Order: sequence, then C-alpha cells, then structure tokens
Amino acid sequence: MEQPNLSYINELSGGDETFKNKLITIIKKEFPEEKEVYFKNLEAQDFKALAENVHKLKHKISILGLEKSYKIAESYEDNLKENNVSKDEAFHQILKTITVYLETL
Repeated sequence: MEQPNLSYINELSGGDETFKNKLITIIKKEFPEEKEVYFKNLEAQDFKALAENVHKLKHKISILGLEKSYKIAESYEDNLKENNVSKDEAFHQILKTITVYLETL
C-alpha cells in the first residue's frame, strides 16, 4: 500500500515552515474528527452522510499524496451514493494508514 507523504504540502508551502506546520496542524486536528463522524454514520447506515464524509476525507487523502487511495475513495463515495459499502475494507485501511502516519508527525 502506498504511504502518505508531505510532498504536496511542501509544494504548497513553498519553503514556508510556518505555513507548512499550520497545514499539518489543521490536518491532524480535522482528520480524526472527520473519521469519527464517518464511523458514526457507518454504524447508523446513513449512506448520504457517509458519501459526504468520504468526500471530505478524500481531500485529506489527496493532500497527503495518496493518489491510488484517492481513486479508491472516489469509487467508494460513488458506491455509497447507491447504498453500497462494498469498498469499505479498502477505505478503512486507508484511514488506518493515515492515522498511523499522522501520529508520527
């Protein structure tokens, strides 16, 4: 599985460490909150809300340089719009990978 990285964040920050650290802080704050809401909606089987949650999480996936994972999330989001959770295991692995990565930053 591909690993998260800071390439895009480094590119965005253009060498500005303060800006880079601000972006990382925002991601480290928002990601766990968004993930928690996702799992609550999964438990409630609220497919519309789940699709919205995945849509928001997709942005974090992209920012962390996970191109293949982004495509999986995109497909999962489409499936959720049809009340289909068939890609949930792959998506959950992506969330786990990001969680572990963010803990190391």
